[in-house]
Amino acid sequence: MGHLLFLYRSDLPHRAIAVYMYLYDRANKEMQCWPAIPTIAYELSLSVSTVKRALNDLIKTGYIQKERRYRKNGANSSTLYTLLAPKS
Repeated sequence: MGHLLFLYRSDLPHRAIAVYMYLYDRANKEMQCWPAIPTIAYELSLSVSTVKRALNDLIKTGYIQKERRYRKNGANSSTLYTLLAPKS
């Protein structure tokens, strides 16, 4: 329970906790991952809009950082999510 104790003790809505745990489970050693929002929604049985609200909750609290990425031709690529250490 130690790694995510800060999350369980937070006042975040359940949707944000579920999405954070999803991202945490898929993150690499640098604590980064890039799943698509529809994929997160499907795998957590949530709506796309609920996942978007959860991601916004996590960004506002400083638990994740979101970076839009683009291809060389300027087209959209994936969104990079970086899990951040919580502020004590």
